[in-house]
Amino acid sequence: MSVFSHREFDRHELVAFHHDPATGLKAIIAVHNTRLGKGLGGCRMYPYASDAEALTDVLRLSRGMTYKAALAGLPQGGGKSVIIGDPRRDKTPEMMRAMGRFVDSVGGRYVVAEDSGTSVPDIRLMAEHTAHVGGLAPPGDTSRTGDPSPATATGTFIGIQAAVRHQLGREDLRGLKVAIQGVGNVGRRLARHLHEAGAQLWVTDSYAPAVEHCVTAFGATPVAMDAIYGLDVEVFAPCALGAILNDDTIPQLKARVVAGAANNQLAEPRHGLRLLDRGILYAPDYVINAGGIIDIHYEGPEYQWSVVEAHLRRIGATLTTIFERARAEQRSTHEIADRMAEEIFRPTARG
Repeated sequence: MSVFSHREFDRHELVAFHHDPATGLKAIIAVHNTRLGKGLGGCRMYPYASDAEALTDVLRLSRGMTYKAALAGLPQGGGKSVIIGDPRRDKTPEMMRAMGRFVDSVGGRYVVAEDSGTSVPDIRLMAEHTAHVGGLAPPGDTSRTGDPSPATATGTFIGIQAAVRHQLGREDLRGLKVAIQGVGNVGRRLARHLHEAGAQLWVTDSYAPAVEHCVTAFGATPVAMDAIYGLDVEVFAPCALGAILNDDTIPQLKARVVAGAANNQLAEPRHGLRLLDRGILYAPDYVINAGGIIDIHYEGPEYQWSVVEAHLRRIGATLTTIFERARAEQRSTHEIADRMAEEIFRPTARG
């Protein structure tokens, strides 16, 4: 398997593979860029169809973390890790401890946190074997878990408000029709924010109990997985896995705004141009979903939610700047966001 010639390889500083036969762990760590600080990023566990699919995901995710940290104004770089396996069937405590040893083996260049398929208890197990962890509350602090999902959901909600204001000219979300794809830890919390703001919700997820919770708690309408794209709604909020904005799905969209918490929503950069051509406003994923790493940045004994929330508000301001520049230059929002981020972490990239 070639890494350097891989289409998603983008001057990554480190790509490490690891197999632990005793626990069945098969994992990859990728560190994209550490000019601003250590490569922070979550550990995703997913039943990838192939090693190549896992490599593609970790390369894209780690790159996105670099851009995310830069536009969030954080002194850190981008990294990510993936574990090949089904988190509901294959995960064991010993596997998580083995992952901690793998993280430790790269000497602090990568800081691990929770992500899709992993949780705070998993990170605690990793922390038994490495100090390079994030997303944990300090020992003895029973007021919070360290889970960054609430901050990610709050930041995404703030981003949706900014996108709706720019695209639809609306200052409130009452009656707004929103389709949410994926109602896990982040999507479920986003649904609550939107419900409390008066929005109407349509939801889908591969995990039926998650959908049922949203139907009961928020009055959401359940939708089949493949029907979520074509709904007559104002906002489509992808909050599951990536590459869901592609040649098949974009023609189906009736929403005028795409704004959600999923990473790597564009299957290819050209799909950002397709959205622009169709008059659909896209909130670049790594900008709108930065709440989690913002929360982790402030963790520690002096943690205050009010400080975190004030930083989360900046997500809306950053998105508004991106939207306005994109409109003025008649360019896609992801192009503008990339350029802004690269001016921060790669200041000589554009001369």
